[in-house]
Amino acid sequence: MKTIAVFTSGGDSPGMNACVRAVVRTALSKELKVFGIRYGYEGMIEGDMVEMDASSVANIIHRGGTILKTARSKRFMTIEGRQQAKAELEKRGIEGVVAIGGDGTFRGAVVFSEICPIPFIGCPGTIDNDLAGTDYTIGFDTAINTAVEAVDRIRDTAESHNRVFIVEVMGRDAGLIALYSGIGSGAEGILIPESPNDLQVVLNRLANSRSGKQSKIIVVAEGDEAGGAFKVGDAVKANFPELDVRVTVLGHIQRGGAPTCMERVNASRMGYAAVDALLNGQSHEMVGIINNKIAFTPFKDAVKHILEPDKALLRMVSVLAR
Repeated sequence: MKTIAVFTSGGDSPGMNACVRAVVRTALSKELKVFGIRYGYEGMIEGDMVEMDASSVANIIHRGGTILKTARSKRFMTIEGRQQAKAELEKRGIEGVVAIGGDGTFRGAVVFSEICPIPFIGCPGTIDNDLAGTDYTIGFDTAINTAVEAVDRIRDTAESHNRVFIVEVMGRDAGLIALYSGIGSGAEGILIPESPNDLQVVLNRLANSRSGKQSKIIVVAEGDEAGGAFKVGDAVKANFPELDVRVTVLGHIQRGGAPTCMERVNASRMGYAAVDALLNGQSHEMVGIINNKIAFTPFKDAVKHILEPDKALLRMVSVLAR
């Protein structure tokens, strides 16, 4: 193998740049030529690729987002689009690809393998931490720290005005951002899509909260079955008209910002391991970190998963939120 490529795809996440940096510099240390594909699969179809050297990834480890840009490609969902992508890779002699992204990125690589024999190795880049085969995805640690910092600031206002704040965080299918940031910020209630009927649990907790505790924080994952922060806020107002309720949606602020130290370390480890995997002849596997050790999972098994939440964590919330 003499030439590889790297790209980022799907939603951006902090730490992607650290992973790109690791891929490029590891490949160069193995005397490989490296191409960066801009705008994910769409850029692959367009031939939007640039050869990278060590200076191409200088001073990016601390930056959020992705210098390679990212996009979702409808054309790649067509056989014509995939054939064009294959032709563009072959034109540059690319013999292996590192794909940094989430569930859709890896499913795209599996479908692509039906017509393209070039091996792909994936690195899990998504703030939702919803991929099987790794304890933490690239972006999750930064996202929960960003959410905790925001909730800490909101609590200052809640305390000053004796208000109840409903704070919505990202998590359409997975509630781990809400769960971890809620615990980390001392939230009085946490609503996640994996745990049904938790709105009634939170309402009961509000009804039985200790006297004198008038400021409260409820963290809601956007995909919770209760319908998001505004609907939860309406339910709280309907049941407790005496409370001063406010709603805050954190939105895409959770995706941006400088990655945490642990994010940079994990992303670097994954990028480094991805290049070694290509050189070792591995294909269509995702690099992960399990119990602090590098692990590999086939793409077909590393897709988005919906796990039952850790009941011990939920019980802990009910105890600590008194």
